[in-house]
Amino acid sequence: MRRICLLGTGLIGGFYTESLHGQRSRDKVTVAYSRSAERAQSFASKWNIPRATTNLQEAVEGSDSDVVIVALPNHLHEEAVLAAAAAGKAVLCTKPLGRTAAEALRMLEACEQSGVFHGYLEDLCYTPKTLKALSSVREGTLGKVLWVRSRECHSGPHSAWFWNVAESGGGAIVDLGCHCIEIARNFIGKDVKPVEVMCWGDTQVHPIEAEDHAIGLVKYENGAIGQFEVSWAFRGGMDLRDEVCGTEGTIWLNHWLRTGFDMYTGVSQNGYVAEKADGNTGWLFPVGDEAKALGYPDMFADMFAALEGGTAPMETFYDGYVVNALIDAAYSSIRTKQWAPVNLPLWRGAASSPEAKASHDFDAEHQLLKQELLPDGRSKVILRHKQTGKIVQRVG
Repeated sequence: MRRICLLGTGLIGGFYTESLHGQRSRDKVTVAYSRSAERAQSFASKWNIPRATTNLQEAVEGSDSDVVIVALPNHLHEEAVLAAAAAGKAVLCTKPLGRTAAEALRMLEACEQSGVFHGYLEDLCYTPKTLKALSSVREGTLGKVLWVRSRECHSGPHSAWFWNVAESGGGAIVDLGCHCIEIARNFIGKDVKPVEVMCWGDTQVHPIEAEDHAIGLVKYENGAIGQFEVSWAFRGGMDLRDEVCGTEGTIWLNHWLRTGFDMYTGVSQNGYVAEKADGNTGWLFPVGDEAKALGYPDMFADMFAALEGGTAPMETFYDGYVVNALIDAAYSSIRTKQWAPVNLPLWRGAASSPEAKASHDFDAEHQLLKQELLPDGRSKVILRHKQTGKIVQRVG
C-alpha cells in the first residue's frame, strides 16, 4: 500500500484521487492539502481521507505518507517538489513540471541529489488509445515516423490562476501544448533530440496577457516534425486528437469528441456532461469513464509499478524538463518570429539520430515514388531515375 500526500484539491486532485482509490485499491490518499481550510476539509470528507491541512510543509513531512503528489497551480510546483525531495519522499508532479525549463531543471536536480523517485504526471501519454498506438509504432507498423500532429482545444481553463501569466507561466501553450509536445516526443522517439521550434501564438478572444491560441512546429534532429495546435477559444467541447504519419502507415486518434458516444437532447442533460463541455442541450458527447479515457489509472499504475520495482516510469521529471525547454523555445519564436533553437544544457538522449527518411528502389536504375491502382484496373508507378533525376510514369 502506498500512503499518499495529495497537494491540491481542485479538479485535477479529484481525478487523481478517483483513479488512485479505484485502480489498485490498496493505494490511499492519507492527507489532503489545500490553501483553503474549507476546501481541504470538504475534499477529505468526500474521499474519506483521514487528515486535511492548510500547512504544506506539515503535509509533506508527516509520517502518514510516503509519496507526495503535486496537483497545485504551476507557480507552486517548485516549492512543493523541493519540500518533498528534502523530506526524502517519492514525488509525482502534474503537468507542466515548471513554468520554465530553469524551474524544471532545479526540480529534477533536487530529486536526483536527494535520491528520491520522481514521476511526471503527463496523463495524455497514458490514454488507452495512445498506449496501443505507441506499441504499434514501436513494433515498426508505421515504418519511420515523419510527422506527429497533436491538438488540444477547448473554451478555456476552469481556474483563475491559469489566466494569470505570473502564476501559470503562459497561456494555451504551457497549459495544453505541454501535452501535445510530449505526445509527439513519444511517437518520434525520446532519444531523438529536438533542435528548433517555430511558433505563432496570439490572444484572439480573451482580454489577457497570455496567448489563447497557438500553432507550433518542433523540428527534430532526424528531420521528423512534431506539430501542436492549442486553443482556449475553441467552442463545442474539448477536442483531443493526434495524427501519426510514418513511411509505411498512418494513425488517427480521437480521444474526446466523436468517440462513439453521441447523444441528442432537446430538454438538457441534468448536470455535468464531460470535462470542458460547453453546454448540456443539443448534441452532446459524454464520456463513459473520464478518468480512464484521460489516462489517469494507467498513469498511476505505471508510476507505482516503477516505484516498487526500482525502475523509472515512462514519464519522469527529465521528460518534464525537456517539454519545458520546448515551450521556452516556442515563446522565444513567437517574440522573434523566427525558428528558435531549443536550449537543452542537460541532454540524455542519443548523440545523433539517423534521418527519418526512406526511399525504395524499383529496379537498378529507378526509385519508386508512388504506386497506385487505376479505375480501369491497371497499375501505375511513378519513378525517379537515380542518375538523371528525371520523373517518369509507367502504366501496365
